[in-house]
Amino acid sequence: MSDYFNHSSQSISRRNLLKLGAAGISAMALPSMPVFASSTAKAVGLQLYTLRDMMGASVSDTLKLVAQVGYKELEFAGYFGHSPKEIRAMMNDNGLSSPSAHIPLDTFRNDGIQKVIELAQEIGHQYVVIPYLSEEQRGHGIDTYKVLAEECNRWGEACRKQGLTLAYHNHAFEFDVMNGEMPYDVLLNEVEAQNMAMEMDLYWVLKAKQDPFAYFEQHAGRFKLWHIKDMDAAGNFADVGTGITDFTPIFARAKQAGVEHYYVERDQTDNALKTIQKGYLATAKLLG
Repeated sequence: MSDYFNHSSQSISRRNLLKLGAAGISAMALPSMPVFASSTAKAVGLQLYTLRDMMGASVSDTLKLVAQVGYKELEFAGYFGHSPKEIRAMMNDNGLSSPSAHIPLDTFRNDGIQKVIELAQEIGHQYVVIPYLSEEQRGHGIDTYKVLAEECNRWGEACRKQGLTLAYHNHAFEFDVMNGEMPYDVLLNEVEAQNMAMEMDLYWVLKAKQDPFAYFEQHAGRFKLWHIKDMDAAGNFADVGTGITDFTPIFARAKQAGVEHYYVERDQTDNALKTIQKGYLATAKLLG
């Protein structure tokens, strides 16, 4: 199975990652660091696409750093050449779990749903998430999404029969009206709820000027996974808690939405360690 976002260009060497990891562990060990999450609070998760360059340099060192920051749950975006057994061992060594993973659409189509299911079961994922449609994949109008909905019904049923759940992660383009219909609504309405959950990326929903509360009301319980990322005043990415997004009322509707797992993510950042630290603290406070 091909890796997702397996970049050939690595901007962070393993030596620099180890230096960064040591600095991060030292900083996080300071007794003055506030801790907001209790043992009964929901776990704060991290979408590892945020650390894709670090992952490319060393998966094991990256997971150690992530655990030291305080994260308990991971969402993978590629395994960087490691086997399911190796991934699971690295997580176990650091007290981590991975409820979900992003699996490219081409992998579902080319490798087949059974291979996707088997890999997920080996690692311990509960959700397999379609993360993104390329311009080519979405370039055929609303019929693209109607075909995808048919596929998702089949894949989702196969997952459900083997104890997994299929999910779909949005960007902003799913809210562009095509032929009088919105692709996101096609997926919600034409894929049976029992066959596919939704991973709501709050940044992209708000970027597309959509109302998450309306979706929570119309499709209560469907949004099992959230991506927590902030937006600055110019509409660009920001570390969680530093931007203009008012997360408090959104988190207050978590039960209605049906969310089970919360993943901090930032698509691009100049300071990955700062991003994951701030994201952890801000999200833990919201969940506390």
